[in-house]
Amino acid sequence: MEKSEILLVGGGGHCRAVLDVLWRLKISIAGIVDVDPTLNEVLGVPIIGTDAELPKLREAYEKAFVTIGQIKTSHLRRNIYRLLVENGFILPVITSPYAYTSSHAKIDAGTIIMHHAVINAGAYVGSNCIVNTGAIVEHDVIVEDHCHISTTAALNGGVHVGEGTFIGSGALIKEYVSIGKNCVVGMGARVRHDVADDSRVWGDV
Repeated sequence: MEKSEILLVGGGGHCRAVLDVLWRLKISIAGIVDVDPTLNEVLGVPIIGTDAELPKLREAYEKAFVTIGQIKTSHLRRNIYRLLVENGFILPVITSPYAYTSSHAKIDAGTIIMHHAVINAGAYVGSNCIVNTGAIVEHDVIVEDHCHISTTAALNGGVHVGEGTFIGSGALIKEYVSIGKNCVVGMGARVRHDVADDSRVWGDV
């Protein structure tokens, strides 16, 4: 065991996508933690424990990462993220070598930037976020903690996305629009006006 290895928490579909990014980065993977007792491995990476064993696993590994997806709610990802922080794990920022992240952007702990995503100048992406394949976070955008910006979604300049919000695949958000906390913006939505906290929006709004 090496303390430089990273422990992944969650063995579903998002985990497989994260593994692909880690392999491209040549990051060493310790193993995966999952609650499913029937799961033995994911793409050849072994399951080495459950959530309950994280305190013990912290003795062997310094780094961990949340590899659970997020669509309807950020609740599970938030809880796992907090559990890892409480146990003293380091949660790195992971950026695909095929993504573009401006040197004038800021990204916080536990966030992943997937293949071909763009994070432009002046943008801020909070902790424990997913910026998924081909998504665009334009200049001066703010994405708060625990958000998922899904595949090919585009947040135009100055957009503000509140904590815990999901932006669906192919959604297009007009410049300087504010989207509240814990919202779900459906696939392909066109958002031209501000959206209140806890909203569910589809189509043109």
